[in-house]
Amino acid sequence: SYGSLSLTASKPRQRRGFFPLLPGTFHAFYANPHRPPLNSDPATVTATCLGFIEQTLFQTTCPPDEVAAIIVEPIQGEGGYVVPAPGFIPGLREICDRHGIVLIADEVQSGVGRTGKMWAFEHEGIVPDIVASAKGLGGGLPLGAMIARVELASRWQPGSHGNTYGGNGLTCVVAHELLNMVEEELMDNAASVGAHLHERLAALKARFPQISAVRGRGLMVGVEFVEPVSGQPAGKLADAVMEECFRKGLLVLTCGASTIRFCPPLTLSHAQAEEAAERFALAIATCIA
Repeated sequence: SYGSLSLTASKPRQRRGFFPLLPGTFHAFYANPHRPPLNSDPATVTATCLGFIEQTLFQTTCPPDEVAAIIVEPIQGEGGYVVPAPGFIPGLREICDRHGIVLIADEVQSGVGRTGKMWAFEHEGIVPDIVASAKGLGGGLPLGAMIARVELASRWQPGSHGNTYGGNGLTCVVAHELLNMVEEELMDNAASVGAHLHERLAALKARFPQISAVRGRGLMVGVEFVEPVSGQPAGKLADAVMEECFRKGLLVLTCGASTIRFCPPLTLSHAQAEEAAERFALAIATCIA
């Protein structure tokens, strides 16, 4: 949508041809411990990113009393499957509480059990005011949801946020059953199999110096590729590995500058995770040969 397009800052091509976008939208830095913004140290990246909000944005561009909401992904999706540095998400919660700002968690990619918990924000020990969910929520059917605190949601009168195809009965029944399955077994499976997949992929770093990081939680795992000498993102290699994975029967996608994401069904077994890691290793070996 025009609104979400104004919020995204992953790749320029996603915005090309749509300017001007919505005014009043400002972007801050994500506390990426693997590629700290503003030339900060990984150990201080959280303080640097939170400080940018309070000392730069709030002081020069958008006063906090004019800020309606801060929107953040508890784990970055399109930006590269990045788990934020410790303290970043709780720090945002503290800023919002102090200034009376609504905190919105974008859980479209990370929610509904994918990370081993129902919501990725649970790993951070905070509760947002609003959660945006979609993708896995519908179990393969198109469904999105905005979940809000009662004191916020109750301000909306019936019909104030309606649409023609919203709340489809069949899709909602499927989502209800899916949530039961996630709570009963799939969430635990994502944690267990995800840990195994993460371990197998991390072991490839010793074999391939082109892999700089393996990161994620549960069955949301990213593998970042770099040029071994310069350490710069190796986007062309990531694209080549993705295409070679297709040829070997492994479906993966790129994200960020040079990261390949593993986002399999929550029903993935340990044996399937093992096979996926083996095919991935073969694809890398083929591309760098």
